[in-house]
Amino acid sequence: MLKLIRTPQKYVQGKDALNEFGKYAKDYGNRFLFVSSKRGLNDCKEKIEKSFEGTDAFRKYEIFSGISSNGEIERMRKIVVDEKIDAVVGIGGGSAIDTAKATAFYENKPVLVVPTVVATDAPCTGLSVIYNDDHTFDRYIFYPDNPNMVIVDTTIIANAPVRFLVAGMGDALATYYEARSCKKVVAPSLENGGISESAMALCKLCNEILFEHGEIAKTSVEKHVLNESVEKIIEAATYLSGVGADNGGLAAAHSIYNGFTEIEGVSAMHGEIVAFGTIVQLLMESAPKDELMKVMDFCYNIGLPMTLNDLNIQEANLMVGCEKACVEGETIHNIVGEITPERLKDFVLTADILGRRYYESHK
Repeated sequence: MLKLIRTPQKYVQGKDALNEFGKYAKDYGNRFLFVSSKRGLNDCKEKIEKSFEGTDAFRKYEIFSGISSNGEIERMRKIVVDEKIDAVVGIGGGSAIDTAKATAFYENKPVLVVPTVVATDAPCTGLSVIYNDDHTFDRYIFYPDNPNMVIVDTTIIANAPVRFLVAGMGDALATYYEARSCKKVVAPSLENGGISESAMALCKLCNEILFEHGEIAKTSVEKHVLNESVEKIIEAATYLSGVGADNGGLAAAHSIYNGFTEIEGVSAMHGEIVAFGTIVQLLMESAPKDELMKVMDFCYNIGLPMTLNDLNIQEANLMVGCEKACVEGETIHNIVGEITPERLKDFVLTADILGRRYYESHK
């Protein structure tokens, strides 16, 4: 298997970075469609407009429906054609970004990404999650390229609710451990290539930054303070995790997320479930106790879930999620050894017991 690594063409990050959006965007055309969430537009429009002062660039702002659905993508595609758009810009969280990516892909246009939260590593990845118009899951779209540009205004991220940043750290937490597992079993990355040493180095750096700066960053964003630790965590959760996952691959933690979303009543964000899934994966791999405890300490210190109760999952409903997580083609099979729903359930219950004991010992 040939080794392969892909990244966004351009990644820009920093305080008030959107004040220079127009400077960077001009490389991709002069007529822009902004696919945005309501909150994203409220946070970003003033800065974006200021960045275009003195130019004749055309800007069309469109609030999307809230989900990356087939119907919404078709609506945006029509605007691209009618308005002779040169480039599509996604502003907001994962769904707005996924809608923009799909619109740009089908219309063969560049796509620029402006995340307003870092709850997942979606901004840098070369894929979208697409839903039917009734909000049921439809399919993944894997693109031939990653976004043309990602621009992260860290002032906006630092002023978003801290739970989004914590969830982003949860998603990023799995990056190194899943890539390590894929490399061990010689599984392909999400880009369907071999895993390079460069990709593993990015995944490892992501891991190191989380442990060194995660707690400080969380405390800072709770007070809407932007500092070096916050900057480092934003880069880890956005770029290092996104590029790492794309080029390092996924294993059990993300399959557990996919499975748990099928459980009735579950109330947690993507990254929160992935963090719990990381603990489960380490148990599946018989990871050294020191490594497991390091991850549990991290989850506890920044407020990531460590028990089923944290996720609002009842043991009686657990098997539904375990069966879904283990279907053929799921990345949980990138773990050494045979995995069945029954075995996974045992590992999940073990993680839950350890989490509850951890809480008891830290009262």
